[in-house]
Amino acid sequence: MTEPAITEDIIAAHGFTPDEYAEVNAILGRAPNYTEMGIFSAMWNEHCSYKSSKKWLRTLPTEGPQVICGPGENAGIVDIGDGQALVFKMESHNHPSYIEPYQGAATGVGGILRDVFTMGARPIAAMNALSFGRLDHPKTRQLVHGVVAGVGGYGNCFGVPTVGGEVRFDAAYDGNCLVNAFAAGLADADKIFYSAASGVGMPVVYLGAKTGRDGVGGATMASAEFDDTIEEKRPTVQVGDPFTEKRLMEATLELMATGAVISIQDMGAAGLTCSAVEMGDKGKLGVRLDLEKVPTREENMTAYEMMLSESQERMLMVLRPELEAEAKAVFDKWDLDFAIVGETLADDRFLIMLNGEVKADLPLSKLASTAPEYDRPWVETPPAEPMGDVPGVDPIDGLKALIGDPNYAAKSWVYEQYDTMVMGDTARNPGLGAGIIRVHGTDKAIAFTSDVTPRYVKANPFEGGKQAVAEAYRNLSAVGSRPLATTDNMNFGNPEKPQIMGQFVGAIKGIGAAVEALDMPIVSGNVSLYNETDGTAILPTPTIGAVGLLDHTDDLIGCEVREGHVALVLGDTEGHLGQSALLAQVFGRADGDAPHVDLAAEKAHGDFIRANRDLIKACTDLSDGGLALAAFEMAEAADVGITLDAADTPTLFGEDQARYLIACNFDQAEALMTAAGAAGLPLHTVGKFGGRDVSFGGTSAPLEELKTIYRNTFADTFA
Repeated sequence: MTEPAITEDIIAAHGFTPDEYAEVNAILGRAPNYTEMGIFSAMWNEHCSYKSSKKWLRTLPTEGPQVICGPGENAGIVDIGDGQALVFKMESHNHPSYIEPYQGAATGVGGILRDVFTMGARPIAAMNALSFGRLDHPKTRQLVHGVVAGVGGYGNCFGVPTVGGEVRFDAAYDGNCLVNAFAAGLADADKIFYSAASGVGMPVVYLGAKTGRDGVGGATMASAEFDDTIEEKRPTVQVGDPFTEKRLMEATLELMATGAVISIQDMGAAGLTCSAVEMGDKGKLGVRLDLEKVPTREENMTAYEMMLSESQERMLMVLRPELEAEAKAVFDKWDLDFAIVGETLADDRFLIMLNGEVKADLPLSKLASTAPEYDRPWVETPPAEPMGDVPGVDPIDGLKALIGDPNYAAKSWVYEQYDTMVMGDTARNPGLGAGIIRVHGTDKAIAFTSDVTPRYVKANPFEGGKQAVAEAYRNLSAVGSRPLATTDNMNFGNPEKPQIMGQFVGAIKGIGAAVEALDMPIVSGNVSLYNETDGTAILPTPTIGAVGLLDHTDDLIGCEVREGHVALVLGDTEGHLGQSALLAQVFGRADGDAPHVDLAAEKAHGDFIRANRDLIKACTDLSDGGLALAAFEMAEAADVGITLDAADTPTLFGEDQARYLIACNFDQAEALMTAAGAAGLPLHTVGKFGGRDVSFGGTSAPLEELKTIYRNTFADTFA
């Protein structure tokens, strides 16, 4: 088949700037052919090269005694003791999910699971962070149903418990929803597999499902804004098969036990191109591929299509040749393709052959580690205007406004569509703070959380970045776990706009300061830029996924609120209402500054919670909705009333940081007050649990009435 001639339209369609295309010509000493241009486009686009973000990502703290492997591999790895390691990462599938909600979300889950088991880890947990547009937007309902079904459809069939996540709604996501998928797995610390190829003349092996035309150009599509041609992009969305992925995982883990694997790489964005280039570049080797040997499910596929297909459930491996028969037997057993499709080369060369004809001949290193890198102009987000006066509200009316909105109502309609108990190690279901998974066969457990408050980041990227990490730290501490490390999913608009790039830079600086102060290094992550439609950007949404360790399941802080328990708040309450949930839901306002995050206080308060866990019956952090929403959620989960002493709006709904709500017996409260006093920490009683009413400063409503609103709002909106 004759390749198309290179035209200006084709160059632009592949995402090249004139300078970038000129650089390709300079590198080659000639113009690229169509396949070569497709390969350069895939590797140099934002989604694969991180060309706008690498400069700033390098500033993030990524090391610590707990870190086995930081950013740069398929996933990050931390030591959890006893020769075991936790492998985890979060990644976006935003653009595909907006175009084709079910398959976009499903293949996002599939891709992040492959990132984990590619490294030799068996997945044990999944989370997702979802952002949608206005409730009355004509596409929101379709997106919510499709995305939730896609997440559940893939994860449930694969057999991994979904233990946490977020769902939010804001007009800024009308034209560009966000689907961030997280997965974590367990591995033996001395049996981790990496992607760097080694050895010259080693067989390059294709594993898994066959290659089709689905997803061709997906990485390039994910590096561009949306406009009114969005429907034309539907063929760039991949199609997933969770049952094939389950077999691929079992076959891969079995293969690894044979000793046949030198290196292995998931085929994700840019498919065969990216996986082969990354393996070769990390090992400082070249790669030759013979495409006629690639298993395909469609006839007459071109070299361009095979190199850029993003068909799912595929891996690429460098194999020890003496163990080829054993390796092939494993994949034959699992009824998956196993094909030697090339070999490693001594020179810096990416040579693509099809039926004896050279389709691409490129310097491999120029495709990956020497891809363009930009220092984008950026402007600092200006300080927020002072917040205007906030009228006082009836406390119960304010609470009803929050729990009667899907942003803050119970999300059971969502997570009840996910299998949360498969594998039998789930110790705490979604909806009760951080998710907890027992480490099978041990006394240990892992805590998982995902957090960000985008309205804070927009108002003040630095403080908003800090707050995302701090809230994750608090959620992990509130269940008694020791925070270990984080993964970040940086969702922003067009980085070529200085104000958007300024949001990104500010958030990175805030995240960096927080992970360093809280000893939660970034070990993996993903950057998703160009989240815009017709020039309108999403809210800056740097999602933080975080993990914590419980050395023994007995250390878990429970949810044992009962009649007569004292309610205490650890931390200072000044009543910060800027950018608060109350301001947005009751007054339709988004003014004022984000709350300041005192990292020293965050660290001290988290340490105090963990050190005194034996005195605490239940604990939650205070975030969106402040004390009022946290107290109601704790009472509602325990099916017991709550009386708070405060009646004023700032105390009840302010969103000051570094705060925890604690429930315990009276004698335990006295002991906690004594310990806090000795440590110089602010700890105050704020009320008590009991009865069947929710009462704030003398204003009350029946718990049952509020429970009905809280539990039914989301389902009533979307069912």
